[in-house]
Amino acid sequence: MNLQLSLERESHAVAKRSHTYGDHDIVEALGLRESSAAETLVTRYGERAYRLARRITGNGQDAEEVVQDAFWTVVRKIDTFRGESAFGSWLYRIVANAAYQKLRGRPYRRHDISLDEVLPLLDESGRHVAPAVDWSPRLDDPSIQVELRLALTAAIDELPAGYRVALVLRDVEGRSNAEIAETLGLNIPVVKTRVHRARLFLRKKLTDCMSALEATTAA
Repeated sequence: MNLQLSLERESHAVAKRSHTYGDHDIVEALGLRESSAAETLVTRYGERAYRLARRITGNGQDAEEVVQDAFWTVVRKIDTFRGESAFGSWLYRIVANAAYQKLRGRPYRRHDISLDEVLPLLDESGRHVAPAVDWSPRLDDPSIQVELRLALTAAIDELPAGYRVALVLRDVEGRSNAEIAETLGLNIPVVKTRVHRARLFLRKKLTDCMSALEATTAA
């Protein structure tokens, strides 16, 4: 039989099993050390695990290494899974921990966002020092949309890893605060704080971008 055709059939079979297998079946297959269990695990969770690792590390190559290490850990330590949380959350926590470990090997990056960075400046009477900018009349301008998109991408990349992943899980993937807390091994108030400050940080960066654009247009 043609080798490529054989591999394609095997890949299709694994993908089909990953859709018919539930988490319980995958855990049982891993525990029994079935030959196809690891492939099914990767097919079912590989893409989502990579997205999580990519959002924490901010680097595709690092994310690939993180996922490989994390999945190897899952295979080796499957007997430690007690079912006290969802299997997916347990796996994502291993991925997140591996990603944070990867970050520790890099030059220092800050781990927190202070309120002073994200809240507007107020005078002694509590009024805004700088006037608020109303963006709405210009949001339909394609050139403005391009600038804002670039500014938003840069601002997300600038976020500390813990804030970035919490924000993306909440606002992009639509996870609940409880799900994020379970995935990242945090408590719910910490998740809420990180998401809130990340949103304020992005808003401030976009405000700065729009102010600069307004100044350029006025000139």
